[in-house]
Amino acid sequence: MTCIDYLCKLLARRDYSVFELTKKAQEKGFNVTDITESIEKLQRLNYQSDTRFVESMITSYRGKYGKVVIKRKCREKGIDSEFFEQIWQSQTEDEEPGKLDSLKAKVMRKYKITDFHKIDPKTKPKVWNYLQYRGFNPGEILAQWQREQDEAIE
Repeated sequence: MTCIDYLCKLLARRDYSVFELTKKAQEKGFNVTDITESIEKLQRLNYQSDTRFVESMITSYRGKYGKVVIKRKCREKGIDSEFFEQIWQSQTEDEEPGKLDSLKAKVMRKYKITDFHKIDPKTKPKVWNYLQYRGFNPGEILAQWQREQDEAIE
C-alpha cells in the first residue's frame, strides 16, 4: 500500500488535519517526502483541508462546548491558534442571539432554575462551574440569559 492510498483510506472515514495525517503516516513507516507529496496532492484534489476540518469541529462542538474547549481540541489536532481564530470569526459573524437556547434549557432543567435573577446561592457556583468546564464564559452567559429574561417580561 502506498502512502497516498493509506491517507485516502483514512480520509474516507472522516476528516483529519495535516498534523494527524502526518503522524499516522509516520507511525505506519512512510518517509517524510512521500508523506508531504501525498498530502499536497490530496489538498490539490480537495480531499483534505484544514479549513474544512476546523469548520466541522466548530459546527459539531458548538452549543455543547465553548470557544476555549473547541480551540483546545483543535490545538490537540495540530491546528494553529491564529488559524482557528480566523475560522471562528468567519463562523460566528452571522450568529443568531438565541444560539445557546438548548444549553440554557439544559441548565434550567438540571439546576431547577426558573429565574436567572434569583439563583440560589448554593446553585450559582454549580452553574458557574458547569458552564466554565464546558469552555463558556459564565459571567457573559448568565448576563445574557438575564437580559433575555428581562426582554421576555417586557
